[in-house]
Amino acid sequence: MNTPDDRRYTDQHEWALVHGTDGTSTVVRVGITDHAQDALGDIVFVQLPEVGAEVAPGSAMGEVESTKSVSDFYAPVTGVVAAVNERLADAPETINADPYGDGWLVDIAVPGEGGDPIGQLLDADAYQALVEGS
Repeated sequence: MNTPDDRRYTDQHEWALVHGTDGTSTVVRVGITDHAQDALGDIVFVQLPEVGAEVAPGSAMGEVESTKSVSDFYAPVTGVVAAVNERLADAPETINADPYGDGWLVDIAVPGEGGDPIGQLLDADAYQALVEGS
């Protein structure tokens, strides 16, 4: 299982990566982990939130549907959805092929610049331990 150490993770199997700033906010890119996409199997549909939707940690933002099941995915930070990965509408299987790259789900603008909006999330080692323990 691939768990890059350049990002943080949730116990709900999302990853979060500081993607930059937009002048007033820190932008955090979010997706599901390699472990999650593997557990789901072949992904056939993704329901993404609306740009502009307000989200908070632990709140469901959308759904990932596979040939096996439908699973919610959750916000790891508080903010506003700044962008969604439009490519997933026509190619949801991109999440299976590249969960940490082209298979990203949403960008969330976290108010204020500086600080570390994802610092409280699990690092790669802690996430790996969580997965191995389940």
